[in-house]
Amino acid sequence: MNEQNPVVVLVHGAFAESGGWNAVIERLLRRSAEVVAVANPLRSLPGDAAYVRDVIAGIGKPVVLVGHSYGGSVITEAAAHHDTVKGLVYVCAFAPDHGESAFELASKRPGSTLGEALVTYPLGIRGNELSIGRDAFHRQFAADVPAAQAALMCATQRPVAQLALMTGLPTHTPAWKTLPSWFAFGDEDLNIPIAVHRYMARRANAVCTREVAGASHALSISAPDAVTAAIIEALDA
Repeated sequence: MNEQNPVVVLVHGAFAESGGWNAVIERLLRRSAEVVAVANPLRSLPGDAAYVRDVIAGIGKPVVLVGHSYGGSVITEAAAHHDTVKGLVYVCAFAPDHGESAFELASKRPGSTLGEALVTYPLGIRGNELSIGRDAFHRQFAADVPAAQAALMCATQRPVAQLALMTGLPTHTPAWKTLPSWFAFGDEDLNIPIAVHRYMARRANAVCTREVAGASHALSISAPDAVTAAIIEALDA
């Protein structure tokens, strides 16, 4: 690492929180990388992307954006036409095209069991909020993580507004069409089918794709070395 490297901005997705990046952050700090883990609002795709753009503006330096799950949709929108962003890393993440939503992509191929694991809470006039049920969380989100750790993750998960997952990508030029991208995902991801991950990586013409055997949706926790390696490659590119 050198002082010219971009700042790594980590954006968590639905049913997670910024602490889910801790193992990756520890490894990046050992490489002298500068890292910021964003608290993704999880309220709406345009609003969440605007918040990430505000974070980037506050950093005032070039950045590499890293998104997990729904956070991939957020970085795709936030980085569009943004000269400060130098690369994108998708970690078990959505990389939508214009008009595509997270829900639409997740159902593009068979294999996701997320729908049956969700619990819905009404938000009045703002629609519904979603979380993963306590009994389903370990298997659905983090099957390769110890049960005690998965229980903590379940207790600290951030619910997401249903609208955020159902909104199509607003920008007509997704950031992965103009920026280099790296993909890392597990072949046992039950939220986003493996066929969808492979499809998105091919479509984005990814610089490198890491497919981790036996890994769940919680890749930054169960396989932080693979995630860190992808981020380091993006920094060094």
